[in-house]
Amino acid sequence: MIIRSNVVLRHALACAAGFACAAASAATTLQAYPDRPLRFIVPFVPGGATDIMARTIAAKVNESWRQPVVVDNRAGGGGTIAAVMAAKAAADGYTWFFGTISTLATNVAAYRKLPYDPLRDYDPVTITAITPFFIVVHPSVPAKTLKELIDHARANPGKVNYATGNTTGIVSTAFFASLAKIDLVHVPYKGEPQALTDLVAGRVQLMFCSSGTSMPQIREGRLRPIVTTLAKRTHLLPELPTIAEAGMPEFSITSWAGLFGPAKMPVAVVERLNKEFVAAMARSDVQAAMEKQAFALSPSSPRELAAFVKEQMESYRRILRAAGVEPD
Repeated sequence: MIIRSNVVLRHALACAAGFACAAASAATTLQAYPDRPLRFIVPFVPGGATDIMARTIAAKVNESWRQPVVVDNRAGGGGTIAAVMAAKAAADGYTWFFGTISTLATNVAAYRKLPYDPLRDYDPVTITAITPFFIVVHPSVPAKTLKELIDHARANPGKVNYATGNTTGIVSTAFFASLAKIDLVHVPYKGEPQALTDLVAGRVQLMFCSSGTSMPQIREGRLRPIVTTLAKRTHLLPELPTIAEAGMPEFSITSWAGLFGPAKMPVAVVERLNKEFVAAMARSDVQAAMEKQAFALSPSSPRELAAFVKEQMESYRRILRAAGVEPD
């Protein structure tokens, strides 16, 4: 019994020493972090809503940490190129991923197989913002209300083209067309800016797009907004009704973005990232910049973001099934 007790004692002391070393290592890691430039992977082209948001927030973190934050735009594949790159990056806190509804929710619903798993391959840090989408049309479309747009599409089945620059646009329009019982023709683009170029030129007639990319064209009269998909009206266009007010309360898609890192980052680093980004979003100049785009900042804990992503994945699977759309 004495021998066994000594063995148990030595084991307990070894475990305690191990925990102490781990704690000391974590403290050292956090104290030194960050000591070199950081990379922020954005899954869409420069100039889009996601890019605007990422650059605004990253600039403030840059000021706080006094380390360069390089925004790395990796568009393509509905965000999958960037998502895979982020998932495979070193989990040391020096590579972040600006995940969105497209990359981490609607892609899961739209594709049978993805080369990444939103729940397994990333460490959630914080939700950044909820972003409004508008239904906009080219001025040549003879519709100023949602009812008029639906009536026009019903009178011209298979003749109204719609553009998309991301998976959220694809899912949103498919859901809308299903609810309205209309036949639209899909024209996909690599990103929102390219899609908007053709929409403004009249090569396509309709698009679900973010406020960040569409507001300049709306203000100049080159695009006509029909509704916002937000639950309430936006200050950017207070006269514009919500899609529910316009007669489609069943439509329930809200765009969002959040900060993630590769899976298995040190817990201390995740906590530090959360603290820094939440602090950056609390700054009055960041809030003012986001308000201009009608982005509603919505910081969260890592656990809250993880639960939100899971809920969103399940929600968009249900939406596509209801729309009769089969995953590719």
